[in-house]
Amino acid sequence: MLTQTILNGVRVLRTEARRNIAIVAPALNKASDPIQQLFLDKVRDYKQKSSGGKLVDSNPEIERELKNELERVAKQFGSDGKTDMLKFPEFKFPEVKVDPISQGTA
Repeated sequence: MLTQTILNGVRVLRTEARRNIAIVAPALNKASDPIQQLFLDKVRDYKQKSSGGKLVDSNPEIERELKNELERVAKQFGSDGKTDMLKFPEFKFPEVKVDPISQGTA
């Protein structure tokens, strides 16, 4: 009885350790492959450049294209021009009043 409990505990610990190592390993960001390391370096560099929500390495032509696309989408979906089309919409569902049903006989 005690041996079976210990064996079950060891199995659970082994499974949990394997899962935790699988989750933590990518977070260490140390790649043994030079291609993977180059990819991680480029991702970190991109994250640093893109701070503030602006486009990375943009020029006036790309900014103009973005503005034209946003205007086209605003016109297509009937925006009034005051709404930020890059922001996720906020939904508001008002509380509906329901009239009570009388249970009396007619």
